[in-house]
Amino acid sequence: MLLENVHSPQDIKQLPPDELEDLARQIRETLVNTVSQRGGHLASNLGVVELTLALHRVFDMPEDQIVFDVGHQSYVHKLLTGRYWRFRTLRSFGGISGFPKRSESEYDVFETGHASTAISAALGLARARDLQGKKNSVIALVGDGALTGGMCYEALNDAGSSGTRMIVILNDNEMSIAPNVGALSSHLTDLRISKGWNSTKRKVKSNLQKVPLLGKPLYRFIHLSKSYLKSLFVDEGFFSSLGFHYFGPIDGHDTARLEHVFRQAKAFDGPAVIHVLTQKGHGYDKAEEQPERFHGVPPFYVETGDAREVSALPSFGKVMAEELIRLAEKHPDITAVTAAMPQGTGLDAFGKAYPKRLFDVGIAEEHAVTMAAGMAAGGLRPYVAIYATFFQRAYDQLIHDVAMQRLPVVFLLDRAGLVGEDGATHHGVFDFAQTLAVPGLTVLAPRDLEELRRMLRWTPEAKGPVVIRYGRKPVDLSARYPCHRFEPGAWEVLEPGVDCAILAVGSMVREAVSVHDLLAEQGIRAAVVNCSTVKPLDEKLLRGFADRPLFTMEEHVLTGGFASAVTGWLVAEELPAPLITFGLPDTFVQHGSRGQLLRYLGLMPEQMVRRILAMLPAKEGDPSFE
Repeated sequence: MLLENVHSPQDIKQLPPDELEDLARQIRETLVNTVSQRGGHLASNLGVVELTLALHRVFDMPEDQIVFDVGHQSYVHKLLTGRYWRFRTLRSFGGISGFPKRSESEYDVFETGHASTAISAALGLARARDLQGKKNSVIALVGDGALTGGMCYEALNDAGSSGTRMIVILNDNEMSIAPNVGALSSHLTDLRISKGWNSTKRKVKSNLQKVPLLGKPLYRFIHLSKSYLKSLFVDEGFFSSLGFHYFGPIDGHDTARLEHVFRQAKAFDGPAVIHVLTQKGHGYDKAEEQPERFHGVPPFYVETGDAREVSALPSFGKVMAEELIRLAEKHPDITAVTAAMPQGTGLDAFGKAYPKRLFDVGIAEEHAVTMAAGMAAGGLRPYVAIYATFFQRAYDQLIHDVAMQRLPVVFLLDRAGLVGEDGATHHGVFDFAQTLAVPGLTVLAPRDLEELRRMLRWTPEAKGPVVIRYGRKPVDLSARYPCHRFEPGAWEVLEPGVDCAILAVGSMVREAVSVHDLLAEQGIRAAVVNCSTVKPLDEKLLRGFADRPLFTMEEHVLTGGFASAVTGWLVAEELPAPLITFGLPDTFVQHGSRGQLLRYLGLMPEQMVRRILAMLPAKEGDPSFE
């Protein structure tokens, strides 16, 4: 069967093995070709082709429900559920999302984008099913990396103790499928998941316990012997202790074997874990050789695996790591902390330079922040690098464990602002609203790479916690505006101007400069201010510019952001509020390139200029002057 003819999972249920194998090949070709053009998550999707095929052949979607943890491995699911012809629009503005999206398809029952949430969501779906008297299956597909997140354990404990019928598929893509996992393990798995076997166990237990004197001791002996035999070959104790029946491990690229196990598990009455072993990047040699690099990739050339576009500038993360390494040479108390993102944040370079001073805690942002607080209380200076979108998960820890104790922890929030094609779950546009309300925090936003360097050089002197947020796309304004110094709490006037003033933060400073140039062509002399310290505000400079129309610019939601802080201070001082505050409206922004999203939101320089001109009084000589 051709992949283009698959309109729903019903179309693949009766396929013979040879056609199924050919379909898997077509899926892999489509994944590689599409992601090479659009970018996205490749290695993880290549690894779950057979697994996803087996799921859709055994279970009856959408009546049966599946929740993908993180959701970045749902591309195959999308291809099998009627989205083949739209798949070429993957991650493009107005196209299909790179994550499950309820508005896209009835087969996407729960939206995900952050890790470790699927088991909790699936348990909720299972309980909703039970209360409504339904009989459908509920499955959570969870990667082994997601199990480093605490929510997984909370959900497993709850589900196991309650005995709720649901299936957790543990997609283990870090282990090799070794020979000693073979026939005996498969046989034991068959016994454990067999409906007949579990029925027999219940009958044996019931009958033995009726035998006077010897019954109960004999049952305990048989049970312990069986458990010991299984423990020699299969590590199931952890899940069993939580109340789950453990099935596996299973070869995740053997479709027939997967289907057999899924059918048996579907009939099992209780919570179950199926341990599946897969290979990241399976079927594409470049991704097999470098699965970490092909986890999330920009567009690339299929033949070589090389990126189609290479930035002339280093990333913010690379610059941060280089500067932190230099600081660590002078300050032996400096440590670095990351939550499963050493490469994404740039801290892998720090780890090579100081392997004993980098701590990767896994997908556990809450733990990362509180552990850093403990480090600081113990006399160290920890730097915690986290994507801005994932920092949302550690808000309580920021307030309770760091800020209240005024501990010198530095938070480096990467990917702040609009991150592009990953969309709503990954845009880092809520961090100002989180941090500006917290007493004692210093909140910084560098205009470019050089200002980030200078901010970092200041941080060892900080007396309390510091937050530095920077975007995904590197910026260098130093040719036009040399960065001579950084002083916390002092804003930088990049362009003088008496007709109006633009107060810009971080990534929007570059857009503000473009607005300045366009206004200059209209005879408008606009001041441009780099508001690099967002908390505390530069009140002296702000008061000095309050005699002219003000405009603010930020790549953040307006509610609770920089503009809110500026407006609040001006109103309290009985000074005029800004005429226009440019930022994100009260909505979740879809996926697309940063340029497309800025235009969609009215934040391109020419769009902002039109609105500014409409608010300024006409000047003499202007056709509109009367």
